[in-house]
Amino acid sequence: MKLRSEHSIGIFHIRINWLFAVCVLMTATAFARLGLWQLDRAAEKVEAQAALVVESSLNASPIESIPAGHLHQANPELQNRHVSMKGEFVNDRAILLLAKFFQGMIGYGVVTPFRLESNDQLILVNRGWTTGILPPDTPPDLRPVSGPVEITGQIFVPPENARVLASQIDASVWPLRMRSLEIDVISDIIDEPLFPFEIRLTEDQDGVLVRHWPAVNADVNQNLSYSVQWFSLGLLVLFASLLACSNLWALLRGSKP
Repeated sequence: MKLRSEHSIGIFHIRINWLFAVCVLMTATAFARLGLWQLDRAAEKVEAQAALVVESSLNASPIESIPAGHLHQANPELQNRHVSMKGEFVNDRAILLLAKFFQGMIGYGVVTPFRLESNDQLILVNRGWTTGILPPDTPPDLRPVSGPVEITGQIFVPPENARVLASQIDASVWPLRMRSLEIDVISDIIDEPLFPFEIRLTEDQDGVLVRHWPAVNADVNQNLSYSVQWFSLGLLVLFASLLACSNLWALLRGSKP
């Protein structure tokens, strides 16, 4: 078997060294398999997180049981954790998060403070989405909940690199309108300490609106980034080899073959 051969398709010419071609294909295949492995790791994380969410939803623990030392950004165990709360919504201190979309429709994210019965702590509860497509001078339908209730929700821990959009807030007008949920700013306006994370209501809870967020927030960005890198390297190897073994570069530059 000849190790070298030449082929032409019109003005395109390629010289193939079959030993070199096998090495290139093996390298590209290895990069592709690494990319697929990263995608599998991402899928495993999502499945594991989903299983954890199902399990924890059956045994939601009181939010007061979380030690204060665990309430920091670097604690991944808090993400999606189910908690139960007893108390009342503070309906006259609601917050509207601007420009939230659901199924292509613009609206508001509705966040209502919730005061715990046990220790009077205020917790910001994200109740979901409500439409912003309303007649002029019509306030959004917040569907306030009155009286003591017991609810469950999931802790949402924003990524460390999450982009916070600063807002021009009129603190004299309620509900407040904000572009992002700035808990420290709200705490200053209310003049009261707040639980450091928002709680997103689970299904079938008193006060829940349209839940426009995913039930699971697995951290798969790094796996997806690595996957793209491996696939890109595989394509780069194939393309560089094609340029080295053919007149493709000359054709792309418009030179005569």
